[in-house]
Amino acid sequence: MRRYGKHTDEDDIRSRPNRKGNRPRTHIRPKHEDASEGLVLTVDRGRLTCLVEDRTVFAMKARELGRKAAVVGDRVAIVGDLSGQKDTLARIVRIEKRTSVLRRTADDDDPYERVVVANADQLAVVTALADPEPRPRLIDRCLVAAYDGGLTPLLVLTKSDLAPPDKLLELYGDLDIPYVVTSREELETGKAADRVREQLAGRITAFVGHSGVGKTTLVNALVPEERRRSTGLVNAVTGRGRHTTTSALALPLAGVEGWVVDTPGVRSFGLNHVDPSRVILAFPDLGPGTEGCPRACSHDEPDCALDAWVAEGHADPARLYSLRRLLATRQHTESD
Repeated sequence: MRRYGKHTDEDDIRSRPNRKGNRPRTHIRPKHEDASEGLVLTVDRGRLTCLVEDRTVFAMKARELGRKAAVVGDRVAIVGDLSGQKDTLARIVRIEKRTSVLRRTADDDDPYERVVVANADQLAVVTALADPEPRPRLIDRCLVAAYDGGLTPLLVLTKSDLAPPDKLLELYGDLDIPYVVTSREELETGKAADRVREQLAGRITAFVGHSGVGKTTLVNALVPEERRRSTGLVNAVTGRGRHTTTSALALPLAGVEGWVVDTPGVRSFGLNHVDPSRVILAFPDLGPGTEGCPRACSHDEPDCALDAWVAEGHADPARLYSLRRLLATRQHTESD
């Protein structure tokens, strides 16, 4: 059988006919230098809703992107019909480099990580102080994911009229995490939204929390003009409504610059993808103490150099305890 190299004469090349046209096949991808910039607002069964300038545009991922998927928060390059009119469809041809990525796995044994949101710079962990009871283990896991993904955490505690926040805040005091405490009455009057909005101004903030904590209710108060209806987003293909917490959605804040991303309620937050060496980056006071650690140190073993570093007075022992508590949560389920 005759073989062909990379530098064969033009007359020797056999061209395989293209059933869809006469243009020969090529591995050279178009650069799409004239593509417009867009922001992915939500993804629904392969259909992406994007913001292009001041228009909402529906788009599909170009085949040339292969398996690379765009997620909420991605900055993308879009070509095609960008009018945003009914029954129009554009094409996403490039996904720009991400500044941060919030990831999770289904559980700690799942090797497949899922990107929740891209390019957010803050993670608001919403939890109720009662009804339902707070789950510190889940909060810890969300914090680990935030530190690993390069996001700044924010605690939003709801329903303070049912239980005091002191005990839960004491648990996270040594982490120096900013927080906002709200009550149901404040949420109804708008005071809660005003105080939370101060922490969100100028940022892209992803909201996470398990069902029933008031996460979506708070987001609706922050973005009243974009309030989700009871049926949620309407599928552009089927015309049917979707439940309000089945897909992430990016919304512009009302009154100030910034975005909020409402994510589906989580039952678990797997951390199989997290490297302990990245979590400690959120503890700059402990970072220099790891220089004497053995290779691939888990920072919770007998030879860890952090023990001596703290004993010498370089850092607060409570900070080391907090670090190890967060790292240990990777080895337990949220229901522990």
